[in-house]
Amino acid sequence: MKVGTLTCHVASGWGFIFGSSKDVRCNFNPNSKMGEHYIGTISKFGVDIGYTDSAVIVWAVFAPSAGPKHGALEGDYAGATASVTAGVGVGANALVGGFDRSITLQPLSIEGNTGLNVAGGIGAISLKYVP
Repeated sequence: MKVGTLTCHVASGWGFIFGSSKDVRCNFNPNSKMGEHYIGTISKFGVDIGYTDSAVIVWAVFAPSAGPKHGALEGDYAGATASVTAGVGVGANALVGGFDRSITLQPLSIEGNTGLNVAGGIGAISLKYVP
């Protein structure tokens, strides 16, 4: 069941041959209560060469029941990802994790990063709840 949206601002930076890790600041806007804030990192493993400007990624958040408890999105997420960027990028970043690996993050928006970057491999995000 869709319980809200998660908007993450991804820092700019360089990718490396064996992957990259960038800081994220995220806001969870649940359907039924006040928003929550999270910080963390997003990582790509595998080939990730080039520079990308900052980006905003928006996910639909799915949980087994309505109204997950505060901080339920905290934890580690993983999923397969592939994207090619030349100008404005389009990519998919479906991730599963959080409380008891019961939260699914389904991409809603186009990645707004610009630059020249080629990435492929496993994507991961780690979120920490900020009360």
